[in-house]
Amino acid sequence: MSNENKMGVMPINKLLISMSLPMIVSMLVQAMYNIVDSIFVARISENALTAVSLAFPLQNLMIAFAGGTAVGVNALLSRSLGEKNQEHVNQTAIHSIVIYVVTALIFAILGFSLSHLFFNVQTSNQEIVQAGTTYAIIVVGFSFGLFGQFLFERLLQATGRTLFTMVTQGLGAIINIILDPIFIFGYFGLPKMGVAGAALATVSGQIIAFFLAMLFNFKCNHDISFDWKNFKFDLTIIKQIYSVGVPSIIMQSIGSVMTFGMNSILIRFSTTATAVFGVYFKLQSFVFMPVFGLNNGMIPIIAYNLGAKKSKRMFDTINLAMIYATGMMIIGIIIFECIPKTLLGFFNASPDMISIGIPALRIIAIHFIFAGYCIVCGAVFQAVGKGTYSLLTSLIRQLFVLLPCAYILSLFGNINLIWLCFPIAEISSAITSTILFSKIKKLISSVESS
Repeated sequence: MSNENKMGVMPINKLLISMSLPMIVSMLVQAMYNIVDSIFVARISENALTAVSLAFPLQNLMIAFAGGTAVGVNALLSRSLGEKNQEHVNQTAIHSIVIYVVTALIFAILGFSLSHLFFNVQTSNQEIVQAGTTYAIIVVGFSFGLFGQFLFERLLQATGRTLFTMVTQGLGAIINIILDPIFIFGYFGLPKMGVAGAALATVSGQIIAFFLAMLFNFKCNHDISFDWKNFKFDLTIIKQIYSVGVPSIIMQSIGSVMTFGMNSILIRFSTTATAVFGVYFKLQSFVFMPVFGLNNGMIPIIAYNLGAKKSKRMFDTINLAMIYATGMMIIGIIIFECIPKTLLGFFNASPDMISIGIPALRIIAIHFIFAGYCIVCGAVFQAVGKGTYSLLTSLIRQLFVLLPCAYILSLFGNINLIWLCFPIAEISSAITSTILFSKIKKLISSVESS
């Protein structure tokens, strides 16, 4: 690597935009296919929509392991690039492939063996249980596409090639959107597969994106050499990846626990309430996904400049990311507060769903203004190797505050009160993030400028 990587020399605003914009676009496309998926499923029945909503914790758990591991790989690989340690870059990439293969095999086994039990625990409605089990077996059992896509897209991101990830994520999402109605309703001579068709469309898009991302890495990613001949298993590299990755995995897995807990609380009121919660998660992805795209562009920049000992570039990146994230969240608040009925209408909402959903969306959206700040803080913690900080803020928000608060509010018998747990939990997360971020500022300030 005779030339300096752009993450160490390009003007920060231009760099952050160039790194993040492709990811933001691809994340928006990703959010769109998540929503379209549920829109088509809602046309089957409200029970089908509820089944897919109940399956969300399983999907989120897979994303937690894939994304959390990717955070560790990203941070280690980008830091090694900044240190000009090419051998460590190559070994990190190859070890990450081994990790992902093993993880995908474990989830495949769990998907085929435990999906039916997972839905039986949540509801006695056999229509929901049957539809949910079918959906989960396909999505979890054939999740190697998801894990492969995560792996090779994050390797591209870590080396600054985010444009390629926009192509892979966009193509995967478009394929999913195209195949959804074909598989669900049985067009072009294919059998009508219902919920199973939605799952099959999802994994098809993931598998194609996986192979394309792998091709881009092997052909176009010149910062990494996938040299298996010189591969030597090194437990130290695994530990370095998971020192950042494990807290992130736990942090994102907490989201599955939270969703499972909220579903358990809401289903006591009605299955419609659970469907509303599932719809909210689909809709809010349009607000949160762009911020996550911003984070994915920001983390390699911070990690690289930490390795290169350029503290000013780190601070400039963080400040800009805070501004952009807050702006995105303000737009989200305006949309949720102004047109909640229109948003629910996309999902073939019944009068009961609309009556529950309108106040739900408006109340929950209050927390967006705090969430942008907290998300960026969490990404900074991960980028500098303080993944435990992100874990702590997530634990406080989702387990120690949100779920207990939701349960207590549910005892009053008014479902509208339950939604208040989101802004209450986000305020607690913002306070915690601010305290921990003050320590990170000192850490960054101690880095020698060059």
